[in-house]
Amino acid sequence: MADSNFIDYVKIYCRSGKGGRGSTHFRREKYIPKGGPDGGDGGDGGHVILRANRNLWTLLHLRYQRHILAGHGEGGTGRLSSGKKGETKIIEVPMGTVAYDAETGEYLCDVTEDGQEVILLKGGKGGRGNNHFKTPTNQAPRYAQPGEPYEERRVILELKVLADVGLVGFPNAGKSTLLSVVSAAKPKIANYPFTTLEPKIGIVSYRDYKSFVMADIPGIIEGASEGKGLGLRFLRHIERNSLLLFLIAADADDIHHEYRVLLNELAQYNPELLDKRRVLAISKSDMLDEELMEALEADLPEIPHIFISSITGYNITALKDLLWRELNADGEYQKSFNITHRNLDIKSVEFDEEDEVVIPEDDDIEEDWDEEDDDFDPDFYYGEDTEDEK
Repeated sequence: MADSNFIDYVKIYCRSGKGGRGSTHFRREKYIPKGGPDGGDGGDGGHVILRANRNLWTLLHLRYQRHILAGHGEGGTGRLSSGKKGETKIIEVPMGTVAYDAETGEYLCDVTEDGQEVILLKGGKGGRGNNHFKTPTNQAPRYAQPGEPYEERRVILELKVLADVGLVGFPNAGKSTLLSVVSAAKPKIANYPFTTLEPKIGIVSYRDYKSFVMADIPGIIEGASEGKGLGLRFLRHIERNSLLLFLIAADADDIHHEYRVLLNELAQYNPELLDKRRVLAISKSDMLDEELMEALEADLPEIPHIFISSITGYNITALKDLLWRELNADGEYQKSFNITHRNLDIKSVEFDEEDEVVIPEDDDIEEDWDEEDDDFDPDFYYGEDTEDEK
């Protein structure tokens, strides 16, 4: 993973900002000897926010920015002046990114639409100044509220590629060749296993200026759901596909058997994948004559299927028509990338030593207080009832 420009797992440390402390200042001006409390509120701490960005396709940029620290809120001052709010940190990620707790694997949130924002960690609320606690019986309150503390956690970000159609098949089934023919994508193509080492995305142009997104998922092998080959690393990308296009070569020993093996690997990884619409394409059909096609037809699974050849262009247009019909089978097509997220199995995620993150030393800001703040009561916490609130 370290040498690739496509990074779909990163571990980062996030910390929101703590709230600023309220002030216990008193108004003191010439001819106003007893001006009363005028301590301002502390500023709120900054949030840590996850934001989806359609222009990003990888988490590579976060390998070099693994400590995300929001700003602390500043303390309030006299004359009812509130402290400045802490800077909010926004983590830009590709659409389809999921966040997990790095210690427990607990699912936290995900973002699937461009511009969608989710607060990953909330900043602490600023404390109220002593002006809020003035009562008829206590005209000069000498206490204020402390700001709420910050939140922190190590987070694993996992990218699950968003695509309308996901290509599923064994290595050398012709997935990369098909993607290069139906879109402008230029994946690496060669006649050896695992030519594709990372998902490739292509925009497939259709009639009347319509289009859909197709993803070439690295080849699955039997046992992929148990971590063999590139299995666990890329099976998760299939979870986001609206339609699965199974691609099996015409020269396979048993097309029906290969289809069942692929289906079983998906079921073992996530049973929800069996609920997705499926289409079967028999690739490399330029090697077949009509008699052989008819013979194979009798043994094909009972799902929409088609014989194609990416080299000669045979039935490529018909394949697009079939895919579009299936994408619109329930009426006008609407993208739906929602899935039921399970907690992450931490043991199945492999990181290099350099990917480990440490908690940085506290970088608390220096805060200037009035001398009256020496009487601040640290046991008075935010939200406690006071006489003037009753």
